[in-house]
Amino acid sequence: MKQAQLSTLCHIIKDGKYLMMHRVKKQKDINKDKWIGVGGKFEYGESPDECLLREVKEETGLTLLDYKCRGIVTFIYGEDIVEYMHVYTSDRFEGELTECEEGELVWVPIPEVYDLPIWEGDKIFLRYLEEDREFFSLKLVYSLDDELLEASVH
Repeated sequence: MKQAQLSTLCHIIKDGKYLMMHRVKKQKDINKDKWIGVGGKFEYGESPDECLLREVKEETGLTLLDYKCRGIVTFIYGEDIVEYMHVYTSDRFEGELTECEEGELVWVPIPEVYDLPIWEGDKIFLRYLEEDREFFSLKLVYSLDDELLEASVH
């Protein structure tokens, strides 16, 4: 039986910029060469908030002081990958950025994020974040060629 993955994704905001990760350090990476927010997969027994705080600290060195869950993205890739991403934003944090094993961390002006190589579906939920939607549930279905086949919001 196939098992779905649970993960968090955080868009950290400072001075009109998102902290983005350019995924260039791992060879076998579904996100290779793409720009994404920070986050990762749940460890056994973690709540979404616990996963968020741990992953942000591990990947960035930053400690979130405040954050908001903004929605859930159901990410389906081919026949084998289903991931339920809990999407957060935060503009209150402390600490200094550290080197990340998974990619290069860069503060990118929010309007410029859309010009980077990002997942097509990310453009949808990034607009929801900018529109300050209360909460959304978005389903994104991709082919193995990274083509967005379906996007539906609930």
